Amino acid sequence: MEYFKSGLKSVLGTPQEGSQPTGAETVEKLVDRVQSSTLLDDRRDACRALKALSRKFRIEVGAQGMDALRQVLEMDRGDCEIVGYALDTLCNVTAPESFEDEEHPSLSPASMGSVGEQFTEIFIKLPDNVGLVLGFLEEYDFHVRWPAVKLLTSLLANKPKDIQEIILVSPMGVSKLMDLLGDSREVIRNDALLLLIQLTKGNANIQKIVAFENAFDRLFDVIAEEGYSDGGIVVEDCLLLMLNLLRNNTSNQNFFKEGSYIQRLAPMFNLPPEGDDTGWSAQKVSNIHCMLQVVRTLVTPGNPAQVTMSSQKTMKACGLLEALCNILMASGVPADILTETINTVAEVIRGNQGNQEYFANVMAPSTPPRPAIVVLLMSMVNEKQPFVLRCSVLYCFQCFLFKNEVGQSQLVQTLLPSSTEVASLTTGQLLCGGLFSGDALSNWFSAVALSHALVENPVQKEQLLRVLLATNIGSPPVSLLHQCTMLLQQVNKMQSKLGLLMLLSTWLAHCPPAVKQLLSIPSSIPYLTAQVS
Repeated sequence: MEYFKSGLKSVLGTPQEGSQPTGAETVEKLVDRVQSSTLLDDRRDACRALKALSRKFRIEVGAQGMDALRQVLEMDRGDCEIVGYALDTLCNVTAPESFEDEEHPSLSPASMGSVGEQFTEIFIKLPDNVGLVLGFLEEYDFHVRWPAVKLLTSLLANKPKDIQEIILVSPMGVSKLMDLLGDSREVIRNDALLLLIQLTKGNANIQKIVAFENAFDRLFDVIAEEGYSDGGIVVEDCLLLMLNLLRNNTSNQNFFKEGSYIQRLAPMFNLPPEGDDTGWSAQKVSNIHCMLQVVRTLVTPGNPAQVTMSSQKTMKACGLLEALCNILMASGVPADILTETINTVAEVIRGNQGNQEYFANVMAPSTPPRPAIVVLLMSMVNEKQPFVLRCSVLYCFQCFLFKNEVGQSQLVQTLLPSSTEVASLTTGQLLCGGLFSGDALSNWFSAVALSHALVENPVQKEQLLRVLLATNIGSPPVSLLHQCTMLLQQVNKMQSKLGLLMLLSTWLAHCPPAVKQLLSIPSSIPYLTAQVS
């Protein structure tokens, strides 16, 4: 009892003489009826009245009535109506936000914002109180189960780590919450989803338990029932929970892969029919964005290599990579979805030879048909395109060339002198055009992209030395390295300088012929030493 008294003092403070706290007096009488009345009907009426007052006078109700409300939950659990009133009252008392009609002149607005947190702290000093609320999740009556879910959500919002630890050690605590996803009443199922999203944040142990409680099957069932990407915000909530379970959790990632759940992601990326004006609603954009995040979570470079490689292989086999490439090449795709899809494709192909080879052969439905890589690079060197989109293309190109000696060689080959006439635009031509264009960002993007053809590939560093560029009419051609070095000395824009320096640094590293060619340019070393000093 002492913890309630100390909590009451900390929240209420010392009463002022001569004040007339009519709200407090009313609450005091109702609490006395709840605690001392022998008739259930009388206690029920008092609980109903406390619920009605708990928004406007929540400090008084919380400070004076919390012990009585807990007593109701423990002693009157057989009566759903009074339990529902008690849970609803506790929901209001512990709410993280303030109510519009809430009044308490002795507290500042800043203090009002922490009222719910203070009452939560008082309530969970006895962990059994949370166990009591968890127990009511097994009661099917709507007026008990729903406020129990809402109360747990409020407690979790106010004291997330404490509630996580209490639920973790509570017998079948997580199982009771998972069972709510099967509730036929959508409002309970949806609020349970929100509760689980909060519960699984940053707690790997809870994430594992939730996953092994058949979470992925249940979430995919809800997503399918709601209409996949065309569904409402419930689909987004399901995917947010899925993200919590998978992000930085190798155990759950393996479970997801081995449970054949990657295959169930593919139908989510079906494109809307052409000419469908309602095909990209704001909610669909949010849903697909979350779906792309789920895919990236499985193949992010930060994962263990074995997990990533295995997931990449499955994504190609089940048609997921193909579906993503279809979005890349489709018309009318919103810019933010296109950007995130490019990033996702990048990580699905990164370091995977089979996937990189597949991507190299994807053709854009243009006239004439062009490789998807060429179309993407055209966007990257186009200064009119959004900056984030250009960055995502650069990342995708880097991932395409990562540990891809064939791709690196093919890029350099497009720059070398050839006896056959090249009719179509090539990746090398695009990068050279961007490298020497008047747009500083295009210079940087192109230089960095070209440098990735040389990473850990001494053969291509020497091959690139053979690339010759025509300068002025009547003047002999100069090497690409010579032209880059001279351009570095001439440009004034920082992005251009940085891009060229990054390209030259990668090119010169562990490549004596490149170093020799640089040294043969009279002004190169004086310029570099001047910059350093």
